[in-house]
Amino acid sequence: MARGTGSAPPVGHGAEGEPPAHTAVGRVPLAVIVIDGEGLVSHWSTGARRLFGATKDDAVGRPAADLLPVSGALPDDGDAGSYDAFAAYDGLGPDLETSLHGRTSYPAAGRARLAEHLSDAAHGPRIDVLWWAYPLVGPGPERLLVLAADATRLRADAGVPDPADDDADADAVERIAPAFALHTDFPGADELARGLPEILPSMSVGESARIVAQVLELGYPVLEFSQHDRVPVTPDWGIARRAERKARKERAARAAAAGSPPPRETASDGDDGEDLEYAAVRERLEFLNEVSGRIGSSLDLSRTIVEVSRAVVPRFTDVAGTYLREQVVAGEGFPDGPPDATTMWHRVAIEHTDEPGRWDDVVPVGESMPFPVHTPFFQCMTTGEPVLVPRITEEMGNAIASQFEKRDIRPLINHRSMLVVPLKARNVVLGFMILLRHRERPVFNDMDRVTGAELAARAGLVLDNARMYTYQESVAETLQDSMLPHIEPRMAGCDIATRYLPGTLLGRVGGDWFDSVKLPGSRSALVVGDVMGHGLNSAAMMGQLRTAVQTMAALDLPPVQLLRNLDDLAQRLGEHYLATCLYAVYDPIGGELEIANAGHIPPVLVRADDGRSELLDLPTGAPIGVGGVPFETVRVPVGPGDRLVMCTDGLVEMRGQDIGVGLATLCESAAHPAASMDDACDTIIRALGRRGGRKDDVALLMARLNGIAADDVALRRFAADPVEVRAAREFVAEQLTAWGLGTLIDPARLMADELVTNAVQHARGRHIELRLVRSGTTLTCEVVDDDHTLPTLMSAGPGDEFGRGLRVVTGLAKEWGTSRAGTGKTVWFELALPRR
Repeated sequence: MARGTGSAPPVGHGAEGEPPAHTAVGRVPLAVIVIDGEGLVSHWSTGARRLFGATKDDAVGRPAADLLPVSGALPDDGDAGSYDAFAAYDGLGPDLETSLHGRTSYPAAGRARLAEHLSDAAHGPRIDVLWWAYPLVGPGPERLLVLAADATRLRADAGVPDPADDDADADAVERIAPAFALHTDFPGADELARGLPEILPSMSVGESARIVAQVLELGYPVLEFSQHDRVPVTPDWGIARRAERKARKERAARAAAAGSPPPRETASDGDDGEDLEYAAVRERLEFLNEVSGRIGSSLDLSRTIVEVSRAVVPRFTDVAGTYLREQVVAGEGFPDGPPDATTMWHRVAIEHTDEPGRWDDVVPVGESMPFPVHTPFFQCMTTGEPVLVPRITEEMGNAIASQFEKRDIRPLINHRSMLVVPLKARNVVLGFMILLRHRERPVFNDMDRVTGAELAARAGLVLDNARMYTYQESVAETLQDSMLPHIEPRMAGCDIATRYLPGTLLGRVGGDWFDSVKLPGSRSALVVGDVMGHGLNSAAMMGQLRTAVQTMAALDLPPVQLLRNLDDLAQRLGEHYLATCLYAVYDPIGGELEIANAGHIPPVLVRADDGRSELLDLPTGAPIGVGGVPFETVRVPVGPGDRLVMCTDGLVEMRGQDIGVGLATLCESAAHPAASMDDACDTIIRALGRRGGRKDDVALLMARLNGIAADDVALRRFAADPVEVRAAREFVAEQLTAWGLGTLIDPARLMADELVTNAVQHARGRHIELRLVRSGTTLTCEVVDDDHTLPTLMSAGPGDEFGRGLRVVTGLAKEWGTSRAGTGKTVWFELALPRR
C-alpha cells in the first residue's frame, strides 16, 4: 500500500510530536507489477487490474510498455507545477517507459495522468497515477518491480484540490510515496533506522554503524555488500477489522450530530465501501484456495513437502520449517497414541526469505531431533492444535536454543512472531510446521491461527496421501522384488541378462516372471512366464508357479513333463488361474536347445555367425490352466555366441496394433550389435518403448549361448568294480594337472573317490561314468550310474561304517546335488576355480 500526506509542512511532526495540522494520511491500494529481463510482465496483481483495466491472463507474458502507457501522459503545461513537487521528492523524472526498456539499476519514480482504465483517453475521467520502479537482482528472471497508485481518491478525501483544475491552489499539492520506502519521513522511519543493524550479517559494531550511517544519513549505496530482502507488499492481515468498522460508525454519528454531511470513506476504511472484515475473510479464502491448488500435484512425498513449504512463503509467513516423524519419512508405521518427548522429528524442508544460506548451517535439512516438553512444538504435536506465540521473548528463545548444541539459533528466532501448526490426517499427527514472521510484519493473530490450522489440515491430508502412496509403492516393489529371482549373470556355458519393467503406476505388481535353474550335466533351464491379469492375485499365482517350476526343474524333468505338471497344479489352484510359459533347456556341451511352449509368444534366436535373427517356429500349445491339451518339445541346434531372447507379451503387444509389428521390431532390435548383454537388453527396451502405449508389465531374459569346448570336458567309463576306484582318483588327478588346476587335485580326488565308491556299491549294470567339466569359474565332477535310488545325507555314529561320504562332499564342495536320469541317477559336485 501507499501513504499520502498533504503539503503544508512537507512531512514531519509539530513541536508536540503531533502530525501537522494539514497532514492527511491514508491508504491507497497499490498495483504491483513484476517485469522480467525481456521486458515481459511476469506478475500482475489485482490492484494492477483495477488501475489499468487489463486482466491477469491478458497481461502476463505481454510487453510491459504496452500495458503501462504512462510515458508522456502529462500535458506540456498546466501540470508542470504539480509534477515539480514530485520531482523535488524523487528527482528522477516521470518517464516510466525509459525504466521499462532500460530496466534501470537504480530506483525511479514519477507521476502521470491518464484516462481511467484507458477506456476513453479524450473525454473520460482522468486519474493521477504515481509510480515507483525498483530494480531486482537475484537468481530468477525478474528484473524490475513496478508499483503504481491512484492518488485521485486520496486527494479528494484529504480536501486537496486537483492541480488540473483552473481554480486549484497551485501551492496545495500532495506527496504520496510507498510507506516502506526510505527517506520519506513516514511514522516509524526512525524505528526502521534503529532496526537496520539487526538485519545485517554478523560484523563488528563499528562496521555496522558505518554502513547504517552511510545508507540512512548520507544516502550512499554500500559497495560489494549483498543483502537479500523481499519488499513487504504482502497483505496487511494484522488490521483489527471490527475496530475500524466501529470507528467509521462513530465518525458518521458525530457528523450527523453536528449537522455535517457524513464523511466519505477513504481507502483505509474500505475499498469502495466494501466491508473490510468481509474482504479479509475473502482474501484468506482465496489464499487457501490458491495454496490448495499448488500442493498435491504429485504423490511423491519429497516433492509434496517442498510444495507445502513454498506455498506459504512469503505471502503468509517469512520462514517455514517442516518436520515429520522419522517413521513417516522412512515409510514405516509408528505406535498409536500421541507422540512423546522421545519421538524423533526429521527436518524435511526449510523455506525462507532471508539471505541464501543463513539457515543452512544452524538448522540443516535432514537432521532428526526430539523436542522437550516445555517447548511450544511439543504442545502442538501432543494436542494437535495450533500454538500461537505473538513474539518470541528472550527467555523462550533461550529455551528453544538449548536444544541445538553448539549452534546459536536465537538471532534467527528472537522477537519474531511464531505460529506452530500440526500436520495431521485422520486425527494422527504426522508432523508440524514452524512459521515465523519478521518483526517488521504484523504479528500472527487469531485469524492467522484459524488460517494456519486450515492450511495445515489441507497440507496434512496431502502429505498423508503421499505417505500412503509411497508406502504402498514400496510394498509393491518389495513384493515384486521378492518374487523375481536374482539370477547369476554367468552360468555353465552361457551369460544371462534380465530386465523387469512394472506396468502402470496403478499396477506395479504383476504376474510376469523369468528364472534360470542349474541342471545336472552343466545344463541350464531358462524360463519366462506370464500370469494373466494384474495386481496381488496375479503376483501370488506367479509366486506359486515359479516355485513349482524351480522344484520340478531341479528334478530334471523333461520340458513337456514339467509343463504338464504345471498345468495340473494350476487347475488345482482354481479355474481362473491361467498363465503362459516358455521353458527351454540349454546343453552347452551338446550345443542344443530343448524348448516347450505353453501359449507363450515365441523366442528370438540371433545367430552369431551372420547376425541374423529369427522367431523360432514352435508349437503354440495352450496356456497353463486350460487342461487337456498336449505339449510338444522342439530341439534347436545352436552355436557358440548365439543369443536367445525370451520375453512376455507386454513388451511387443500394444493396444491398437497388430502383435506382428511388435515381434518384427523385437527381431530387428535383438539383432543389433551391442558391447554387452545389458546394452543389448537396453537396446530392445528402447526400440519397443518408443512406440508408447505400454500398460502391461514386461519380463525380458536374454542368454548368450557360449557353449563349452571339447577341450574343457573329460569323460571316462569305469567298471562297476571296487578296484576301479583307484583308477578314478588317478584320472581326476591327471586331468586337473593337464588343466593347470593342481590346487584342486586333493579335494576333487577325495570327493570323486566317495562318489565312485557309492556308485560301485549300488550300480546294477557293468559300467559307471565320471565326467569333469571346466566352465567359467567352476569345475564340475559328475558320476552317473544306473541305480535310481538317490543318496541322502545321513547321520553316522562312531561305530557306523557308512554315511560319512556325503558329509565329506558337503564340507569340501562349493555345491553338490543329485538327480534322476532316464537310465539311473547323477551325483555331482562343484569346486570354484582359482582366480587367475
